[in-house]
Formats: sequence, C-alpha cells, structure tokens
Amino acid sequence: MKRLRTFARIVAGLLRELSDESAYERYLAAHGREHSGEEWRRFSETRLRMKYSKPKCC
Repeated sequence: MKRLRTFARIVAGLLRELSDESAYERYLAAHGREHSGEEWRRFSETRLRMKYSKPKCC
C-alpha cells in the first residue's frame, strides 16, 4: 500500500510539472504574489512570449 501511495505522489507531481502548475507556484513564491486569474494570465503570457520569441536554428 505504501508503494502505491508513493507511486501516486510521483505521478501527481509529474502531472503538475507538465501542466505548469508547479512553475506557476514557483512564480508566485518568487514574486511574492497570490493566486488570481490575472496573475495566471500574466504568467502564461510571459511563458508563451518567451517560448515563441526565441529564434530556432536550422
């Protein structure tokens, strides 16, 4: 039973990383802000702008 809980925790953590939830929590902590719809929009727009503004090579 303990192994199943550990496995579930690992999977949940992985899903949080893939869905940007963990990055958003780190963003809030680093900037000293609280969760809100506006903060989520600001975070998402910043990440997308950074991701798609970098030129790709070759």
